[in-house]
Amino acid sequence: MCGAHIFVKLFFVRSAHIVRLMENGIANLLGALSLAVMDRIEQGAREVIGRGGETPAALIVIGYGQGMTNDKLRRILGLSHSGTVRLVDRLVSDRLVERRPGQDGREVALHLTAKGASTRNELMTSRISAVASLLDVLSPAETKRLETLLHELLARQDTSEMDRFTICRMCDDSACTNCPLPTDKGKRAR
Repeated sequence: MCGAHIFVKLFFVRSAHIVRLMENGIANLLGALSLAVMDRIEQGAREVIGRGGETPAALIVIGYGQGMTNDKLRRILGLSHSGTVRLVDRLVSDRLVERRPGQDGREVALHLTAKGASTRNELMTSRISAVASLLDVLSPAETKRLETLLHELLARQDTSEMDRFTICRMCDDSACTNCPLPTDKGKRAR
């Protein structure tokens, strides 16, 4: 092998290593930013409802479709059956949720009370405020670029309808009128 071929091979090996380091760095930065965002959301939720964990998400998810079952809530939040029952018991005890007969007569349907709907709105407002405060440092052009990239990243996720509920469990459905997440368990084409 001549010197030029060795140089080219070393150049491409080094370039691949640099690209891998850049990807690891980007992944690390995105992970750190994700935690910063979740910490702010969690803190805001605790200020609104006095509880963290899956309690705020449960309240938001139940509000998406009045009449949600315990089983669907359990699957969306990734909780055990008994954990979901305890969570719903707390929400009922706090007068945020009420149980009603379900459509088939066997299941229990979960509905927000007036207090629950009001608290849900406060949670979503708190979440938007927490995230928006991170974006204040960006110019309008940077914000638009970030929005485009976020839409692209979400649109390329391999999601089912249940995955979509899980990913969007803290979303304000009135703010997201065109969710980019695909629901056909297949990535959207570019």
